[in-house]
Amino acid sequence: MSEAVRRSERLDPKVRILLEINDALALPPIESLSVSEARRIRAEGFKKQGGPPAVLGRVEELLIPGPGGPIPARVYANQLGGLRTGLVYFHGGGYVIGDLDTHDSLCRALAKDSDAVVIAVGYRLAPENKFPAAVEDAHAATVWIAENAQKLGIDARKIAVGGDSAGGTLATVVAMRCRDAGGPALAAQILLYPIADLSTFDTASYLEFAEDYSLRRSAMQWFAGHYLGTADDARNPEASPLLARDLGGLPLALVVTAEFDPLRDEGEAYAERLRQAGTEVTAIRYPGMIHGFAAMLGILERGRTAIRESAEFVRNLRV
Repeated sequence: MSEAVRRSERLDPKVRILLEINDALALPPIESLSVSEARRIRAEGFKKQGGPPAVLGRVEELLIPGPGGPIPARVYANQLGGLRTGLVYFHGGGYVIGDLDTHDSLCRALAKDSDAVVIAVGYRLAPENKFPAAVEDAHAATVWIAENAQKLGIDARKIAVGGDSAGGTLATVVAMRCRDAGGPALAAQILLYPIADLSTFDTASYLEFAEDYSLRRSAMQWFAGHYLGTADDARNPEASPLLARDLGGLPLALVVTAEFDPLRDEGEAYAERLRQAGTEVTAIRYPGMIHGFAAMLGILERGRTAIRESAEFVRNLRV
């Protein structure tokens, strides 16, 4: 950690301790690892930082038909019975790492606090499955969930999509696909520090927070290199939704960003473009936070707050 980071008065004290611990552990940067090593190491980190899983009345495993084969999914709800708001959730991890287990605590907390039926989707990962495989899985799962809403205990009129980081990107791209296909109608999109533009790594926040703040600029380039099949893919709106020509007709959005995140500027730019296109947007920047903080709800109070506020947004959805 640089001296400038140590001196920063804006950095949350618990985040500073976390960064110091990471420095002391001398963990290798993710971009220096093989994909299998990165998945193993980060899975351990996700589980530790997510904290103890909330106890729910309903947790079920699903297999959803998908274009590349069955898509694993997990259903979370406070209890059985009745129809509730549905939240289709896509985990983060740069399209390369992460799975249903890494984000189990986060999804349980969302379900408990929102009283919604949360369905986490285990889409195909890169580099084994390049862009747009993750998008295709995310969209197929959302359509299937909408078609089977009643069986799943979901009110079909109140289905939202959401996710963190790469998962947030998948959520908003699924919203675009549903808009363009004429359905299913979605009630909202919950975007936690989304990857909005893979065509550049030179925004002000990328340059300011390129090192020392957990997510490195070079790590994002590593993720993009594994995810994208060609250089042209980076400018495809389904990989970089900030570059979409038309953002009109999308459901209301919650966009969360973190002050010390390389992705901060593109996330906030995307929120503003949604707003300019006529979408009702709630945009929140969490001071002192780094990328991934909402998944660190077990160790960061503001991560827990972000989940509570996201859950409240879902709970308050109106038809």
